[in-house]
Amino acid sequence: MGLLRGYLALIMMLGLVISGTQAAVSRKCLSCICQVETSAACTNPFPSCHRDGRTDSCGPYQIKENYWIDGGRRGSGWRTCAASRSCSESTIQGYMARYAVYRHLRHTPTCQDHARIHNGGPNGFKRSSTLIYWSRVQNCCSRGSGSC
Repeated sequence: MGLLRGYLALIMMLGLVISGTQAAVSRKCLSCICQVETSAACTNPFPSCHRDGRTDSCGPYQIKENYWIDGGRRGSGWRTCAASRSCSESTIQGYMARYAVYRHLRHTPTCQDHARIHNGGPNGFKRSSTLIYWSRVQNCCSRGSGSC
């Protein structure tokens, strides 16, 4: 009976680890998302905020306030954080830690998942509307060495 309990506890712990599995967004994937968002090499000066539908999108990754909130409220405020590449990237990592996880995707997250969630929100990975965005990120990924 004790051995059986031990096995059950191990299986439950393994299930918890697998269900929360996430992969950080790679440097190259981040760089390509930034290039797609800025339509440039993603270097200073970064684009300021612009109206995107009903809300503003700001900085090199065109982050909206709700995205910043879900990403962990990094930095001293949404607009300030979004204007900083490093703070924006930290926000993206936080957002992906929340939404680009195995239990949500049913597979280990990839750059495609990260890009489509970045563009289309928590369920962007399954929206056909994000496929064009992914295609643009993928084109960037295929240039140079390494992969996303």
